Amino acid sequence: MDTADAMFHPSLAAALSKLDPEDGGKMMEYFQSHALLAREKSLLQASVREQKKLLVENGKLKRDIEQLKRELHDKQRRRVGTPFRRPLGKGHVPSVCPSLSAKALLSPSEPTEAASLGADGGPKGGGRPPADVWRLDLRVGRILAVRRHPLAADLAVQDVQLGEGAPRAVVGKWRADHPVGSLAVFLCNVKAGKVKGVASQARLLRCFRADGPSEPLAPPPGSAPGDRVTFPDFPGEPERELRAKRRVWERAQPEMRVDAMGVANYRGCQLQVKGKGPCKAPSLTDAAIGCT
Repeated sequence: MDTADAMFHPSLAAALSKLDPEDGGKMMEYFQSHALLAREKSLLQASVREQKKLLVENGKLKRDIEQLKRELHDKQRRRVGTPFRRPLGKGHVPSVCPSLSAKALLSPSEPTEAASLGADGGPKGGGRPPADVWRLDLRVGRILAVRRHPLAADLAVQDVQLGEGAPRAVVGKWRADHPVGSLAVFLCNVKAGKVKGVASQARLLRCFRADGPSEPLAPPPGSAPGDRVTFPDFPGEPERELRAKRRVWERAQPEMRVDAMGVANYRGCQLQVKGKGPCKAPSLTDAAIGCT
């Protein structure tokens, strides 16, 4: 007995033959052929569903493998590139943000122009993937007041309005170019810390050259405290607080430049305040950008 015959009870064929002796056999064949077609259709549909399920599972597996590869790559890079750090001494001063020591603040380690350029005159690390600069919370701030640090004559404490309810205190090296009322660009999502007992809650972006000139990066005309400075080619929302292990600023800074027109950019992408224009150095050109 074949598969089709097994689908029907023998009494059905007998009943059809009795009702219609001439065409009962043909009617039975008709029922059997339709039963086979229905069975094949059901098997085909089950096969298609199984294939779709396998495609979905394969896609998920591929994404999981790519994620594991990225995590492994990050771990290997951190293992190879993490510098040796000595234990903190008794006189250690908490840093203003991850990777910024008190010594660096007292004598800012702004990289020289030569250090930021490769052998061909372009920025170093041209083959490296871009940093996640969209994670940086760069904002326009107005300097409300500047005073000497109570415990260090070569440090300044600036009160800066950043479009929030209360101004922030920013500790940096004492300079002559801290005019009260001026606008500048600040990195606002660094980890706050104390420098010689005074809390510092942001960092000031400065333009500088190897031969010594240095000046704060200026936002475009019409800017207001709290305006965000963005990278149009690298969209995204900034982190609430930069994670030290990501080293976003440290990776981006060597390629932050002021071009021949005095316009600030990262890998050719201008630092802009939306609808108001690019940020510029007040007088410098072909200079690096640092953060103090």
